[in-house]
Amino acid sequence: MPPLAAAVIALIGLVMIFSAVWVWQLKSENAGMVDPVWAYSLGLVAVLYAVLGTGDPVSRALTALGGLIWGVRLGTHLWKRNYGKPEDARYHRFREQWGDQAGSKMFWFFQLQVVISMLLSLAFLMPSYRSTPAPTGWIVLAIVLWIVSVAGEGLADRQLKRFAQNPAHHDSVCRVGLWRYSRHPNYFFECVHWLAYIALSFGTPWGWFTLLPPVLMALLLLKLSGIPLLEESMARRRAGYAEYMRTTSALIPWPPRH
Repeated sequence: MPPLAAAVIALIGLVMIFSAVWVWQLKSENAGMVDPVWAYSLGLVAVLYAVLGTGDPVSRALTALGGLIWGVRLGTHLWKRNYGKPEDARYHRFREQWGDQAGSKMFWFFQLQVVISMLLSLAFLMPSYRSTPAPTGWIVLAIVLWIVSVAGEGLADRQLKRFAQNPAHHDSVCRVGLWRYSRHPNYFFECVHWLAYIALSFGTPWGWFTLLPPVLMALLLLKLSGIPLLEESMARRRAGYAEYMRTTSALIPWPPRH
């Protein structure tokens, strides 16, 4: 199937999925479940492109496995974190700001997730349609980047979860493990994940499109919906977080400043 046709199928599917989640949040008044659905659905898009793609079988298989495992791990983590819990502070703030228009504006906010997902899915589309086998060295690099990113993000999530589950740490700032060197190590490894598909697409005519997903993800996390909104809330609620911001790298793990 041509890549444009595969992308159209993915777009229609994502619009339907996020519209269904929007209906769900109308009843629950909790938009937080859009996060795990985003990860799950993007993992499915990776499989879709790999199945419909006409490119090198090895590249398609690695794309499907990489995207699916990443999406299932992240989606399951977010599901366990959000399900049955109060609405995420970011979405609750939007709901308060939008007032009576929250329903309609939330719909378009969810459709914005579709646009972002389609742009990120370029990372899966390009290797699924590469006509020649990827060089062995680039395949190895892609696998190493993928393992480091998924394992690192999983480790950061587990460290934060264990810290938060300790009653003695109530309202304290997590500085254990990777969180000593980065305020958001999970976000750092999330960005690294998208670099794997650049290596897997290297040498293809349209491979440079895979540069967009890691840049977009870093921009979203650093400037828009990730770190700014989260840290604004954390600085108000947790004593010592302002100091943590002054002494600890925002994204890239680095020894803390004194």
